[in-house]
Amino acid sequence: MTHDHHGPELLPTAAQTEAALNPPPGRNGGDLVVETLQSLGATTVFGLPGQHALGMFDALRRSDLRYVGLRVENNAGFAADAYGRVTGEAAPLLLSTGPGALTSLAALQEAAAASAPVLAISSQVPVAGLGGGRHGYLHELRDQKAAFRDVVKSVHTVRTASQIPSAIARAWQSALTAPHGPVWVEIPQDVLLAETPIPVVTGLDATPDEVFPRPELTAVAADLLSRAERPVIIAGGGVVRSDASGKLRALAEKLDAPVVTTFGGKGAFPWDHELSLQSWLEDRHTTDFLEDADVLLVVGSGLGELSSNYHTFRPRGRVVQIEADLGKLESNHPALGIHADARLALGALLETVRERGDTGAAERVRGVLDAVRERIAGQGLDLEQSLLTTIRAALPDSSPSFWDMTILAYWAWSAFDARRPNTMHSAQGAGGLGYGFPAALGAAAADPSRPVLAVSGDGGAMYSIAELATARQYDLNVTWLIVDDGGYGILREYMTDTFGEATGTELSRPDFVALAESFGVPATLATPDTLGATLTKSFGQPGPSVVVLPAVLRMFAPTHL
Repeated sequence: MTHDHHGPELLPTAAQTEAALNPPPGRNGGDLVVETLQSLGATTVFGLPGQHALGMFDALRRSDLRYVGLRVENNAGFAADAYGRVTGEAAPLLLSTGPGALTSLAALQEAAAASAPVLAISSQVPVAGLGGGRHGYLHELRDQKAAFRDVVKSVHTVRTASQIPSAIARAWQSALTAPHGPVWVEIPQDVLLAETPIPVVTGLDATPDEVFPRPELTAVAADLLSRAERPVIIAGGGVVRSDASGKLRALAEKLDAPVVTTFGGKGAFPWDHELSLQSWLEDRHTTDFLEDADVLLVVGSGLGELSSNYHTFRPRGRVVQIEADLGKLESNHPALGIHADARLALGALLETVRERGDTGAAERVRGVLDAVRERIAGQGLDLEQSLLTTIRAALPDSSPSFWDMTILAYWAWSAFDARRPNTMHSAQGAGGLGYGFPAALGAAAADPSRPVLAVSGDGGAMYSIAELATARQYDLNVTWLIVDDGGYGILREYMTDTFGEATGTELSRPDFVALAESFGVPATLATPDTLGATLTKSFGQPGPSVVVLPAVLRMFAPTHL
């Protein structure tokens, strides 16, 4: 038996019919882009204009979208990445063809590695130039989307104006289906500029697909965990992204299972909880403890290089892995692999595991943390630890922080208490320089009510100096801490340890305080003793500020070598 069903959502109102029959004049493909974004719920877009993309940018002035323009496409990508991370919404990124598009690639790689939902929309050469012919158009590439296919979740090429709403909606859905990630849409210049009679875009639905666990697998996992003698949980970034920290805590307490959070999962479990192993994943004491688990539950992590102590981790017990990214499932260790969103899978486990009583779990956790502290204490690294303590004391609990690839960030991965989920972010997914400051600008655009911290070294800071103009133009509430050690400090340390001396790591730098002030951004030169008061003052004042801390820091000794 078949039924013809026409839901009420398919029947236009009289006003909608009138608007469809008489769309406002002067609209073009660019208007379809911004109308589609608004219909999907976007409020803010990031980007940088270019000749082929002007149809999109001109349409912005006829829309209610807020535009935040950065000075370099890569930095615009980092800002969109952070906006997507902190809001959980798809962050539109508007780019031009060729060089403008390609300059965003490193940022999109980071978004892919960190599962940040970025909706990149680029212009393309005119339709006649698609297909690989060498027509000599400005910015022409033989196959632009091929440069992005290996980086993003999905690519979408538009050839006519009527394809714009559906292509963007499909890309939006892709970006927000777990695991989140960047997507790529490209639209030819002439399609963006051509006038269109297509009605104003309204009522689009691009609800992301839910990734449900298979119940027979969660039943097996629940039985394994209930009968385990030494269960342990590794919580990754998937727990944070799926807003599952509450379910994680409830499961850990029901099982009396210690929890270690990966660097991407910071804040997923309370730092000072009696079952918290914190984030000392690059320490052999933690690695040994994880290897000793008879059942190891890995949630929202692929157990990659950093999360496995540089692949020295060798689990001896049974591994249960919950992962929304099918490509990461059992990619490093054999496991009972459950392809699912972390929140849905943890919810299923909570309903089926039996409560365990293990009075010794908290004591074993204390033993590991005491051993870690003793190892670090013997290395004379008081300055590094005191700086993290100072920053933590000054930073409001609800404020997000964004850390570039610098020695203090490497310390923070292991030793910084994020206090809350989804408040500590870094570029540890792809590991590129220049992430911290532009990402912080994106977070400040998402929520101007709270101060945001960015942390960079002097080398990484030079990637982002131009964005001081962006911070000032939009009056974004970001405090940028620049730790100036005279070069690429972590590379200096790596090369000295490996080769006996460093090459190419020493840098001539500007006067960062004077440079910031030339942009109209207040700046302060701090010392370790004055840093706390300086940061507190900066966080308490609206708008951007820079704090420069001259300091040569060292890393704690590795245990994986």
